[in-house]
Amino acid sequence: MGETFKKTAVITSQIQLAEDIYSMWIKESQIAAGAKPGQFLSLYCKIGNRLLPRPISICEIDKENGTLRLVYRVVGEGTEEFSHYKVSDTIEVLGPLGNGFHMEGSKAILIGGGIGIPPMLELAKQLQCEKQIVLGYRDSTFLDKEFETYGSVYISTEDGSSGTKGNVIDAIKANHLVGDIIYACGPTPMLRGVKAYAQEQGIQAQLSMEERMACGIGACLACVCKSKDKDHHTHVNNKRICKDGPVFYAEEIEL
Repeated sequence: MGETFKKTAVITSQIQLAEDIYSMWIKESQIAAGAKPGQFLSLYCKIGNRLLPRPISICEIDKENGTLRLVYRVVGEGTEEFSHYKVSDTIEVLGPLGNGFHMEGSKAILIGGGIGIPPMLELAKQLQCEKQIVLGYRDSTFLDKEFETYGSVYISTEDGSSGTKGNVIDAIKANHLVGDIIYACGPTPMLRGVKAYAQEQGIQAQLSMEERMACGIGACLACVCKSKDKDHHTHVNNKRICKDGPVFYAEEIEL
């Protein structure tokens, strides 16, 4: 993980993509310069009683223009506040944070579920191999058209309104997708299924964990997951998602 900065960023764009889903571009050249797919930012609220920053995955990185795109879901007071920000407003940002994806493989399956979809977009842009992109939604879709530039896109929806009815594994099987590596981000039940599928197929998988975080820098130990090996920091079978992750190889963690 490279250098981390706390900066005041300027909002250059904010639009609503779907119900409770917003896309925000912010300008902060130093953070953009060091950002990698799979990393995240911690965003600070302006309202004083919301002390802890909100972690949001990086969706896109534009190093040339010094900007970053964040696609987030409104789930509480903090993200609700962010959704009302306008162009030219400022926001305090800490980042880039965490360890991102390792670029490898010659034929990849990228899997995003729900709000785990946005961080897969920059990965899809930067991966230099054949890409099959599987996106899982409850019902309404977002960002799916943007992925089509970078690979073949397959959709699953819980209600069957688009693509394969079911989950992302159902979509993989229905479309007979094969690859030599899986990259995935989404809720824990989805990642558990992806890990099991990767083990069945005998292929490597990198999983980006979603978790509620507090400090975002590994100090508070609020966002730990079970690990195969003992953590040198705590001497127990834990890894800190914000510091050691959020991306892990599937065999490193227990789900």
